Amino acid sequence: MERLEKVAVIVLCWNGKKLLEEFLPSLLEHQTMEMDIVVADNFSDDDSVDYLKKRFPFVKVISLKKNYGFAGGYNEAIKLIDSEYIVLINQDVAVTDNWLAPMLEIMMNDKKVGAVQPKIKAYNNRSHFEYAGAAGGWMDRWGYTFCRGRVFDFIEEDEQQYDQIGEIFWCSGACMLTRKKIYESLGGFDANFFAHMEEIDFCWRLKNAGYTIICQPESVVYHLGGGSLPQGNPYKTYLNFRNNLIMMVKNLPAGQLFSTILFRMILDGFAGIRSLLKGNVSDFFAITKAQWHFLFHLRKWKKRRKDNEHFLFDNMNGVYRGSIVWDYFVKKKRRFSQIMDHH
Repeated sequence: MERLEKVAVIVLCWNGKKLLEEFLPSLLEHQTMEMDIVVADNFSDDDSVDYLKKRFPFVKVISLKKNYGFAGGYNEAIKLIDSEYIVLINQDVAVTDNWLAPMLEIMMNDKKVGAVQPKIKAYNNRSHFEYAGAAGGWMDRWGYTFCRGRVFDFIEEDEQQYDQIGEIFWCSGACMLTRKKIYESLGGFDANFFAHMEEIDFCWRLKNAGYTIICQPESVVYHLGGGSLPQGNPYKTYLNFRNNLIMMVKNLPAGQLFSTILFRMILDGFAGIRSLLKGNVSDFFAITKAQWHFLFHLRKWKKRRKDNEHFLFDNMNGVYRGSIVWDYFVKKKRRFSQIMDHH
């Protein structure tokens, strides 16, 4: 293997003193010659930076001048990093022995690989996958995202059923390896997203540019999840629904754009009504607000479409041509493998 200290492992931190206390030691314990560990602080108003400098004086710290959000925070930090390869890793992720080398090997051996993620398991339930990424991200034809090992809120136990290296549609932002040159050439994460879905939008742009995206299950990390915004938070619901629609406007082939967005907004409307019927009024308003915000700024999102002659979708690896809404709620298929039976 070539000289490897070209890898920067970037932890984006925001008011994360307690998380750094718990999770940074695992990164340091499994630090090898090949990696620099960098903490980018997103203008925390707790004492994260002072704590870092006292407790981990040998870790590089980038102090950002304001809170740029998850997407913008990484963009600003990466500008200041001089490494061929970059790992974007959440402040609530614990790594394991030899977690980086198998991912790096895939990337170094194939220039067409644009991003790699490890197997992501739950920090508090270690026999199971973790919601945000599991064993690699997929998407159905209506833009609903799911994973090998997680469909909607059903999370599978890891029984090595997804231990083969596989091409996927998206890598989780909880832990993603990419090349700095590619990241910057594609404009990095879309800072308009603030948080949530930005890594899926980035991966879709990678695919539209002709790169492949891989899950390497030999690499294993444990993710706490909800470190910044917990599951069920109305703002998280708003960002997820809004950003999903923006992402589709930016990346779908022109011929599929109108029909897919229209049908997706109808399905999202049903999701809002379902939330209301279950007594979850805040989620109903979050989904409604997401749709109105998306429509109000539609012209702005359409401007963010690049040259779409090369946009693909249906024939991309990691795209399921059916509907996971139908499979999950009507056919009661809970597992990724059940959904893929007739794929």
